[in-house]
Amino acid sequence: MTVTLRPATGDDLMAVGALHQRSRVAAYSAFLPPEALADPTPEAMGWYWAERWRWERDTHRMTVAERAGTLVGFSHLGPDDEDDPSTGLLNAIHLDPDEQGRGTGRAMMVDALDAMRARGWRHAVLWVLRDNAHARAFYERGGWTPTGAEREEHIGTAPTLQLRYSRPL
Repeated sequence: MTVTLRPATGDDLMAVGALHQRSRVAAYSAFLPPEALADPTPEAMGWYWAERWRWERDTHRMTVAERAGTLVGFSHLGPDDEDDPSTGLLNAIHLDPDEQGRGTGRAMMVDALDAMRARGWRHAVLWVLRDNAHARAFYERGGWTPTGAEREEHIGTAPTLQLRYSRPL
């Protein structure tokens, strides 16, 4: 069955939050302790996206992926945090764990890059967890390269190192 990409609506956000939480637990459990991944709950993650949507829907773009009418992934992009008007920031690509390896992530990346080009951006950047080897390999296959920039953020109580990647559009 084919995956369908479409713009997200406000009605999708609770399902996006639940998927985001499942995706995080599956992707990060190999290198983060369970207590760091216990919060937020799927419902709290849905409310997080609802609040973000409220403030960012005019400047950001969320796309959802569906297979047989079921949400299986999402992407989120917007302007670069560094206020570079020629650069877009890919905030997220998350897939349901069962969707891994089916081409959905690649389709979502291609869609996100096309959307960035359509907005007139010439460069794209993202942040990825240093210890998430699977995601890093995915982005590198897509033409992204590390910039050398790093930052530390927390997931739950666990500090995590993130690497900045970029690519031309």
